[in-house]
Amino acid sequence: MTTPATRYAKSEGVHIAYQEFGDGPVNLVFVPGFVSHIDNYWTHPNVARWFERLGSFARVVMFDKRGTGLSDRVSELPAMDERMDDVRAVMDAVGMERAAVFGISEGGSLAALFAAHHPQRCDALIVYGGFAQFKSWFPTQEALEVMFAYIDSSWGTGESLPIFAPTSEGDVAFQQWWGRFERLGADPGAAITLMRMNSQIDIIDVLPSIHVPSLIIHRPAETMVDFEGARVLAERIPDAKLVKLPGIDHLPWVGENPLRIIDEIEQFLTGTRSEPMADRVLATLLFTDIVDSTITAGTVGDERWQNLLHAHDNAVRDELARFHGKEIKRTGDGFLATFDAPARAIRCALSISDTVQSLGLEVRAGLHTGEIQIVNGDVEGISVHIASRVADLAGAHEVIVSRTVKDLVAGSGITLESYGTYSLKGVPDQWQLFRASA
Repeated sequence: MTTPATRYAKSEGVHIAYQEFGDGPVNLVFVPGFVSHIDNYWTHPNVARWFERLGSFARVVMFDKRGTGLSDRVSELPAMDERMDDVRAVMDAVGMERAAVFGISEGGSLAALFAAHHPQRCDALIVYGGFAQFKSWFPTQEALEVMFAYIDSSWGTGESLPIFAPTSEGDVAFQQWWGRFERLGADPGAAITLMRMNSQIDIIDVLPSIHVPSLIIHRPAETMVDFEGARVLAERIPDAKLVKLPGIDHLPWVGENPLRIIDEIEQFLTGTRSEPMADRVLATLLFTDIVDSTITAGTVGDERWQNLLHAHDNAVRDELARFHGKEIKRTGDGFLATFDAPARAIRCALSISDTVQSLGLEVRAGLHTGEIQIVNGDVEGISVHIASRVADLAGAHEVIVSRTVKDLVAGSGITLESYGTYSLKGVPDQWQLFRASA
């Protein structure tokens, strides 16, 4: 999906930036968290894929609330009840008389308030990672002061990412994206003002007045908003459904199976659940693995081994970011990543091998280029199996590639010497393999 066009609705003289996408039978308004930037969402493939999945069964409208993102800056940031007008404004702009309203985090509180006050415009309420009282987000003034200090001194660096998405810690590319999200979402002064305003959120007395079908989704183990916030919403909203999902990340588009959130929403709104989206693309796959990891762990001890693993993971992610690789997942003591350029993938593998060796570890790597299916952020297909089998044949500090990769990097200056012809377990035919060097 290409980035949707950004347009503006008028709400009490304030321009509210919004986008419309998807052509499903359900009308859905997406209410973001405390800051947002609707154009920036589409610049990260995982976030874009999350929204594309949402648009696969719904006609979606999302917006930047006044004072944030692409919407007008205002002299005084409005209270929650005033912000409900932003929801109505974008609905009116696209001709949505009624819609399901889906809010995340602080946006969930606003969505719940809208559902209570405007049932004639609201078909359903969905809240992810939300709360009725601010204390579920920041339980003490001391915790809030830490957030203020971060905004005042480090806003825009993305260094808050481990708080919002701990599984992304060490992902340099994603931290850069998150830092840009902070900068584009609001300036530091506005962000502090927003947080002070949010600290007054307490809609607990409103919840019994919500009489639309309601779905509350939460990851009970997440590190940002306490599960008590979701439990209160589900208990106080009449007949609300509570769905608990695995994971520790607050951001909905990262962590353990983020598209599961969309699956639950689709089931709730349509009564059905689509098959996972599968995109077929040509990619170069890289598998890495630490050699003799069990022996090394036994030699150095648990604490030292965990430190080495952390350093290894950071080093691999740094190299993936430098060579524009996409981390798919960790695989035991290694990684699976994809690239859109095979020469860059080889250079990344060689650099990873050298960098990790400086830590006292040896890695092996295997690469193959072929068509893959992208399903819910993971990759599938025979090409994945081939790349994995190639990696299994590599020795310490070796980068082994298939003949397919070799043919694609001719003239790149990368040295490739024959490694022999092999039968790959579970893969038909004989395969010529080559050892890469700079």
